[in-house]
Amino acid sequence: MKKNLFFLFFIIFIDTLGIGILIPIVPQILGDPTSAYYLLSPEQKDLGFFLLGLLVASYPVEVFFAAPILGALSDKYGRKPILVVSILGTSISYFVFAYAIFTQNIPLLFLSRIFDGITGGNISVAQAAIADLTSRENRTRNYGMMGSVFGLGFIFGPFLGGVLSSPAVHSSFDVSTPFIFSGILALCSAVFLTFFFKESIIEKARERKINLLASFYNIAKANKFSSLRFLFVVSLLFSLGITFYTSFFNVYLTNKFGFSAADIGAFFAYVGVCIIFTQLFIVGAIAKRFSEIEILGPAYLASGIMIAAFLVPNIAWQVILIVPIAAIPHGLQHANFISLLTKKADPDMLGEVLGVQSSISSIGQALPPIFAGSLAAIFAPGMPIFISALFIISAGIIFIKKVKPYA
Repeated sequence: MKKNLFFLFFIIFIDTLGIGILIPIVPQILGDPTSAYYLLSPEQKDLGFFLLGLLVASYPVEVFFAAPILGALSDKYGRKPILVVSILGTSISYFVFAYAIFTQNIPLLFLSRIFDGITGGNISVAQAAIADLTSRENRTRNYGMMGSVFGLGFIFGPFLGGVLSSPAVHSSFDVSTPFIFSGILALCSAVFLTFFFKESIIEKARERKINLLASFYNIAKANKFSSLRFLFVVSLLFSLGITFYTSFFNVYLTNKFGFSAADIGAFFAYVGVCIIFTQLFIVGAIAKRFSEIEILGPAYLASGIMIAAFLVPNIAWQVILIVPIAAIPHGLQHANFISLLTKKADPDMLGEVLGVQSSISSIGQALPPIFAGSLAAIFAPGMPIFISALFIISAGIIFIKKVKPYA
């Protein structure tokens, strides 16, 4: 079981690594006209913001369609084959993205992210496999470990994105190099999964039908899970909020403080260290004293307030001081939410429930980048951060008013 969990955590690490690598690079190619890698003319800054939003949105839009299908397929045919196919798709998409940057082909950038999204519902499948292998009592701890793996991805992803894209480190490096590295790593992961991962499902749901429009039905179906209804609402609000933050915080740092790709990489590596510390030393300790129901409401409220606090500083080092405090409620939210959701779901419907959750999360991740680009162009790069705080605080209020009293 431990070996299987290791491979599942590694898959999640690969996905998060790819997201992390994008963080310091995307502003350079579409968000910063002063960058040597900017793909538009300097006077097209507003168009660059808009395209950046669309590029970030293209991946979760496709995950919205694909994740529930992959989740249902994993219930029917097993987690292993779906994980192998999806991680191979991730590998191919990284290579295509690198080629698109090298050839300055903006449409191909979009195609690579769309392809990764189609095969990229593997995190929800990996979450279901973790639940297959874990007792109910240990789920919070293992999902806390999963949060630590996310943290590792956000340490090494931005760091590698900054280092491997810098010609100062090696003359052959440019902004396409990190994606070649990630593609090779994902390919190795698929090979290891093929030969060493043991299927986690004991009895497969062979009779389950696969619906290609499952995502749309999932949004409607979410309302039918009476015990999970408001959890899904909270998940949507949090996803909207956190995506407004993550999709443009790097652009905010670039425009307000003049951060370079290496600066952004180092900053998000620091964020990752803080998240890992939270997951390893704080989540478990608090979980021993409080239930998920008791933790989540205050965690959402505190997370929203701390995101708003990032708008206050006018000096870069002041932003750095906020990060360790902001990491605590965010870390508590992730591990406890997934644990609560899987505990409240029927075991034989776990893949489907997590597919519904992934669809809702994907909607929350797809819409903000589109609007964030326009908000940044019309108002200021900090406006998406303010909207983020409002959504996450709303998630906390809904949880306290509608979930906690009926737990």
